[in-house]
Amino acid sequence: MAPARRRPAARNAMASPLLVLLLGTVAHRAPTVDAGWIDPDTPEEAYTTWSLPAHAYHRPTSANCTNSTHGGHGKNCTNTTKFSPSSEPLTDSPTMAPTEQYVPREYKLVMSDEFNTPGRTFEDGSDPKWTSIHKNDYTNDAQHFYSRENAYTDGNGDLVIKTEAKDTEFIGFDDVHGKEVHATKHFRSAMVQSWNKFCFTGGVIEAEVELPGKANVGGLWPAFWLLGNLARHTYVASSAHVWPWSDSECNSKSMDAQLISGCSKALHWDMEPSVGRGSPEIDIFEVQPGPIKAGEGQLKYTYVGQPFMSASYQVAPGVPFNRPGPGTWPGPGQWYEGLIGGNESALNIVFYGSYNSIEGGTSNKNADYWADAISYNRQLHKEHFQRKHKYRVEWEVPDKENGNDGYLQWFLNDQLVLKINGTSLTDMGLGSEISSEPSYIIMNTAVSSQWGFPKCPTNCPCKKYNCHTTDYRQKCGLPTGFCDMMNETALYKVNYVRVYQDPNDPKQKVGCSTPERPTRKWIEGHEADYKQEGDAVPLKSIKTGGGSCSTSSQCGGSERGVCSDSSSVCECREGWTGPRCLSHAGYDDVKWDEPDSLSDVGFHPPTYFPAALVVGFAICVVMLVVGVIVKTRSAKKGYVPVPSVPSKINGHGHFA
Repeated sequence: MAPARRRPAARNAMASPLLVLLLGTVAHRAPTVDAGWIDPDTPEEAYTTWSLPAHAYHRPTSANCTNSTHGGHGKNCTNTTKFSPSSEPLTDSPTMAPTEQYVPREYKLVMSDEFNTPGRTFEDGSDPKWTSIHKNDYTNDAQHFYSRENAYTDGNGDLVIKTEAKDTEFIGFDDVHGKEVHATKHFRSAMVQSWNKFCFTGGVIEAEVELPGKANVGGLWPAFWLLGNLARHTYVASSAHVWPWSDSECNSKSMDAQLISGCSKALHWDMEPSVGRGSPEIDIFEVQPGPIKAGEGQLKYTYVGQPFMSASYQVAPGVPFNRPGPGTWPGPGQWYEGLIGGNESALNIVFYGSYNSIEGGTSNKNADYWADAISYNRQLHKEHFQRKHKYRVEWEVPDKENGNDGYLQWFLNDQLVLKINGTSLTDMGLGSEISSEPSYIIMNTAVSSQWGFPKCPTNCPCKKYNCHTTDYRQKCGLPTGFCDMMNETALYKVNYVRVYQDPNDPKQKVGCSTPERPTRKWIEGHEADYKQEGDAVPLKSIKTGGGSCSTSSQCGGSERGVCSDSSSVCECREGWTGPRCLSHAGYDDVKWDEPDSLSDVGFHPPTYFPAALVVGFAICVVMLVVGVIVKTRSAKKGYVPVPSVPSKINGHGHFA
């Protein structure tokens, strides 16, 4: 049986003025839950979800745990307990918060993509929700090129992100080092973004995902994450001193290091004065496969081994000094308190964040800053790479007026991975907070020598990595079994993505530029930071029809589009878009921030015209028409008009 379909309600063109006024009043009061982004293929039972309980799991005391310190970095602990799906729940946290009483909360669907239509592609201009970027990635020692061709929907109802060992030669601008480069990348993958198309602030996001590659072979970096709309990932200029700031106050650090800080008292780009802005990062998952077990190698002092997923909130400003060292447990006061971990989860002691400084150095060291990764790792198993599992985040936006600091909660198959209460951030006194930024969705698989690659072997340069070469120097640094795995192609498969919000919470909104956190004018005013050299605009307009076809089945079928007999191109029916009418024409029901009009710059056309002005205008029009008629008749009778006399110009170039 075909799933029930839900279509946008038709608009009544004959609505009375009173009804229009009432609707306008309702729109002004801003219903915050929208339906314009809901995929008609979404089953009715998925239109509602309820909050999940975020209960902590308590770790049994281990004989191998000690409170010894190494180099001032605090507690170090190891655990030889082996995990299995039925093993005793284990977790670790710097300080365990008290268990809160669970109060169910209802959320309604505001966006979904079921990916049921095969043949969808996501190149720029082809889809209203997603863009598959086509560019090199200069971040994180990336070994891949992101190709628009490597993201598509298959015949099984999945979005597929394909990663392969395939060469891409390109000439591009290296955003990190600020120069043109001619290079070849030996791996190709895809990144799908909803940047500046679909964004949301607060609510619930979940997806069913089958991870790419093999559980015990390192080298791939699949991720599912959210990023504030002010930064466009891989467009490095857009994120400089914007990522991952979430600090609305003015303090000594934000004054110099935060590009849009709360220290600014002027109103620019429609942004509120004295309100800091940025692009914090919520990692629903970053997965690291590989063969390293808990208690071994770089994971010697943690309870979670490879493969694992990292659930993270990356935020600035971070802890500026006395930070815990990589691979060691934090000492008292070194890290965020009150984090709540779930089953088979442990504090991520491998990565606590990154130090950010301007390329090439600067005399103003106050502009440098730490970005913290508040993160737990959750043990994964072979099954997560063989079939789909549900990954979910619940995001409560802070409400300072009512004393609510917000929270973030991560779940795998409805079981808690991590909860971060906003009080854990505010109690640190750094100014950072749970995100209030409208955020977009990213799904990608990277290949990075910083993620899941082995320690560089002796006599191996570890500069270039290539599976299709006989040169030992380009293969010796790759993870064991990686090239064999890539011969089979690694597929990241997504069954659906769904976003929910609480219709009774005015803080939760759909839109990339909201009244509380506008982004549109900033992006328009810094457009070059959000596009590649040669791009006319950051995002192309969405094509509706025009794709070549021979039958209507290539245009989504009779419900979505038809193939024109005369031109052999697709013509889309209402509600469907894309070159071949394969995508639902999603939209924001509430337009928080419409494009500028003349009224925005102070021009308002008159609503009343004096009678004399109207009569005078009419006389001018009549005289103009009569003059044209007379001139035409004169030309027909042989009259030659007197030539005009050119004006004289004096020696200084001015009219005499």
